[in-house]
Amino acid sequence: MANTNNYDASSITVLEGLEAVRKRPGMYIGSVSTKGLNHLIYEIVDNSVDEHLAGFCDTIRVILEADGSATVSDNGRGIPVGMHEKGISAERLVFTTLHAGGKFDNAAYKTSGGLHGVGSSVVNALSTRLTVKVKTGGFIYEDKYERGNPIIPLEDGLLPVVGKTRETGTIINFLPDDTIFDKTRFKEDDVKSRLHETAYLNPNLTIIFEDRRREEAEVLTFHEPDGITGFVKDMNKSQETVHDVIYFKGESEGIAVEAAFQYINEFHENVLGFCNNIYNSEGGTHLTGFKTMFTNVINTYARQIGILKEKDANFTGADVRNGMTAVISIKHPDPRFEGQTKTKLDNQDAAKVVSKVTGEEIVRIFDRNLDTLKNIIGCAEKAAKIRKSEERAKTNMLTKQKFSFDSNGKLANCESKDPSKCEIFIVEGDSAGGSAKMARNRMFQAILPIRGKILNVEKASIDKVLANAEIKTMINAFGCGFSEGYGNDFDIKKLRYDKIIIMADADVDGAHISTLLLTLFYRFMPELIFEGHVYIAMPPLYKAMPSKGQEQYLYDDKALEKYRKNHKSPFTLQRYKGLGEMDAEQLWETTLNPETRRMKLVEIEDARMASEVTELLMGTEVPPRKTFIYDHAVDAELDI
Repeated sequence: MANTNNYDASSITVLEGLEAVRKRPGMYIGSVSTKGLNHLIYEIVDNSVDEHLAGFCDTIRVILEADGSATVSDNGRGIPVGMHEKGISAERLVFTTLHAGGKFDNAAYKTSGGLHGVGSSVVNALSTRLTVKVKTGGFIYEDKYERGNPIIPLEDGLLPVVGKTRETGTIINFLPDDTIFDKTRFKEDDVKSRLHETAYLNPNLTIIFEDRRREEAEVLTFHEPDGITGFVKDMNKSQETVHDVIYFKGESEGIAVEAAFQYINEFHENVLGFCNNIYNSEGGTHLTGFKTMFTNVINTYARQIGILKEKDANFTGADVRNGMTAVISIKHPDPRFEGQTKTKLDNQDAAKVVSKVTGEEIVRIFDRNLDTLKNIIGCAEKAAKIRKSEERAKTNMLTKQKFSFDSNGKLANCESKDPSKCEIFIVEGDSAGGSAKMARNRMFQAILPIRGKILNVEKASIDKVLANAEIKTMINAFGCGFSEGYGNDFDIKKLRYDKIIIMADADVDGAHISTLLLTLFYRFMPELIFEGHVYIAMPPLYKAMPSKGQEQYLYDDKALEKYRKNHKSPFTLQRYKGLGEMDAEQLWETTLNPETRRMKLVEIEDARMASEVTELLMGTEVPPRKTFIYDHAVDAELDI
């Protein structure tokens, strides 16, 4: 028999040009889901914002076209179209070569969000078609591409001129490739939120958004002259505030820092970090510098004023930030991020500079505003009292040594003690839990049945949250603590399972249970979501059993519709109303087996929007929720 397992020089594949992007798009834009799709717009918009930061652009227009494409235009200098030393137009180089762009030249851009020089070329590679028009030097130049390949011949290495103009700027239109993305319809709410956020971070910039996919086009203008002060006000607009927004800025070692914060009468913090206009969902060194210095300053003042006596312990960071809404934005000439999607800032000098500016500025502000200072210390004092009153009970509740069972004896744990291999399924109901326990692989899969709907933590006080039996069970099972400052601080390194999988019925009640669980994780264990540990199981809705041929599981109505079109012979259709209707073998095959199951990874791209929508849909105020439901009724997928 011939040996087909040869590994020699011919086995090494070199991906030329933009092939690598099309082969592994997730490396460049995070995913091929709607999040990755929207990221294409953000890459182009960020380039226009960099022009604004350089002082050459004050208006950006984003249009979602009726044909499914997107157009981003600005009134900046225009992408250079002259001859590059490589022998072709600089614009052609930018759109066809990875790591080519103006972001590596500090003379062209002092600061920029486009760190790696791959944004334009990646968008080009992942688009069915892309058109570039550059207005510069009195002329309009045009270039066109299909799936990353240029289709317009250059004239002596330069772009053809298609018109004359007195304006300057760049217009880019692209249609995402439907062979790469799961869906190619841009999600307008996410795009609008991101653009509004960008307007807050750049008070002199105007961003015009237009959605032409509707019968009547939607046009919005985002211009926020109050900057991040307005951003904080907007986030707190429905809250009872403790004081006016406090704003400060400063610069050191070439790094510009600006921050705005305000306290509200709620017991959670919302601190957002940005570097060069890019939201860092996992934070980073700039937030560490701000939080550490702010806590130190408040503890120093608390002792000077006499609120903290000599025998008293300092307030914790969680005490000081309870009720804080803050935006920290820095401009760094040479930022280092973790990954192309820039979720975490890694520069140590950022922590040092933010700490220095924060320490100098807030002391100056608090010395002149003692009433505000006392109100903020009052928030920390209140948080510390609640923490201390809960600490003993919570410590007792959380410090069980063995995790082979939980507080109600329902957890069926796995045998492996290696967290990287283990996963826990949170299963709705005892009957489904029983089936799941029989179906699972005991080596690495744990099953935790929960009784019905857990507490809505958005409406509940912290003592009720900690007294809830189902929540206590989950905290015990996960092993990584809960929130911060209650005796057993959350520590992601202690998590016992790499995957936490919500397994609920595919009906309205199941969706409600999933939403309640996600609200708990988001408010009290957000790192579980930010670091990619939370999943939602996708059990099938139907089982098609043809008179001849193989049975097939169908996961949604679209799959059923496709099956009906492709199978003309008669077949029996079984509809699963709940997980409890499946036997152990079916449950393993469809929902538990890593080889065949389908799961959704829970991600948060826009923290401001996530916090706002969670509060809106899960909070105590009914009228805003009704308005939201009316406004989004046409988007609902009904299961009738």
